[in-house]
Amino acid sequence: MSNTVTPFRIDIPEADLKDLTERLARTRWPDPETPDDWSQGIPLAYTRELARYWQEQYDWRRAEKLLNSFPQFRTEIDDLGIHFLHVRSPNENALPLLITHGWPGSVMEFHKVIGPLTDPASHGGDPADAFHVVCPSLPGYGFSDKPTSPGWGVEKIAETWDVLMRRLGYDRYLAQGGDWGALVTTMIAIQDKGACQAIHLNMPIAPPDPETMSDLTPAEQSALAGIKHYQDWDSGYSKQQSTRPQTLGYGLADSPVGQAAWIIEKYWSWMDCDGHPENVLSKDELLDNVMIYWLNNAGASSGRLYWESFGNLNTSEVTLPAGLTVFPKEIFRTSRRWADKRFKNIIHWSEPPKGGHFAAFEQPEVFVEEVRGSFRSLRT
Repeated sequence: MSNTVTPFRIDIPEADLKDLTERLARTRWPDPETPDDWSQGIPLAYTRELARYWQEQYDWRRAEKLLNSFPQFRTEIDDLGIHFLHVRSPNENALPLLITHGWPGSVMEFHKVIGPLTDPASHGGDPADAFHVVCPSLPGYGFSDKPTSPGWGVEKIAETWDVLMRRLGYDRYLAQGGDWGALVTTMIAIQDKGACQAIHLNMPIAPPDPETMSDLTPAEQSALAGIKHYQDWDSGYSKQQSTRPQTLGYGLADSPVGQAAWIIEKYWSWMDCDGHPENVLSKDELLDNVMIYWLNNAGASSGRLYWESFGNLNTSEVTLPAGLTVFPKEIFRTSRRWADKRFKNIIHWSEPPKGGHFAAFEQPEVFVEEVRGSFRSLRT
């Protein structure tokens, strides 16, 4: 196994973009939904509008240039190539920070927060809050390689990220994540190999405490209602990806509109967007993220993380210092007293008034302040 870290630059062949345009033009559309809302999924009229924009106006080279403005690298760990952004702060006292995305996200969702985190002084912040930021693409996602055999679940990824950070020279680091990134980050804390000093989660998983059921707060009642809504109306994607990701993958690999619809419906459902994703993110931003999946043919390979990990999540106690942020439109929300049952050393707790599942993409300023606030007490 090579420990080499190689600079990487995205350069999608023009033929791939031409193929996309041709596929969009040949889309075979379903009939429209029967209700006048999103309850059966992403509506036909909006999907056609989005596809038309994608075909006629969207510019991948702009997005490619944006990602290439950050230093990118690849390295091999356990025979798998891992892609990551690595942006060092100009502040010599900056703390190393590992940030992990989830599904259906990508490193693209962090482009608004990397500058403020690495160079606070240039973004109206305190230089003392600086971080060196490492954002890897999960195995099977983005520009990382796709596992060719089972075993790449949350535990394995956590171990791999620890190897990555040490390989980059960080014998002490902090870790942050949401969605699968939150579960990977939590697993890094559970494994506690000595290098990670503390974590921050914007989707902390702490189950409802049975002892509180007779005395629930309004926020806890809302959290339980959210869990029920997810189970009843919003979890079909996870059942499919955790049981038959390969079957799903054929449609996602062949149809760009199918891939876009599969992802963007979740942005509608999981963002704090008042009923429409473009109330928070532009068409370009939505499609930038979709393109990371489409160009890398990652529909099936990204879904396999559910097959690997969804039914056997480790719910052990976490003793490492933890900052926890619960946004109001998060899929799974917890309360402070529920969180205290699992996270034994909470150093920061916050419930911002607005925001959802894709915190860094939706509310970048709030996200940055939450990360800074979580780790400020650890600086010496």
